[in-house]
Amino acid sequence: MESSWRRRLGNVRSFIVNSMGGLRGRSNLASWVLAGTLAYFLWVKPSQDLKKQQQERAALAASDRRETKTNS
Repeated sequence: MESSWRRRLGNVRSFIVNSMGGLRGRSNLASWVLAGTLAYFLWVKPSQDLKKQQQERAALAASDRRETKTNS
């Protein structure tokens, strides 16, 4: 019975390691750090910057509309 859960745990561990490309140790960690860094600077940060820029433009346009209404 005890060997059954150990075997299952080993199978799960093997599956996880294989799903990460089969790399082990420091090279695996370095690969994931590099991939995460690239993903952040190529996709996440530009998306956040664009959203922030759009919000700033919308706020500026709204304030311009308020000024135009009060001056009319």
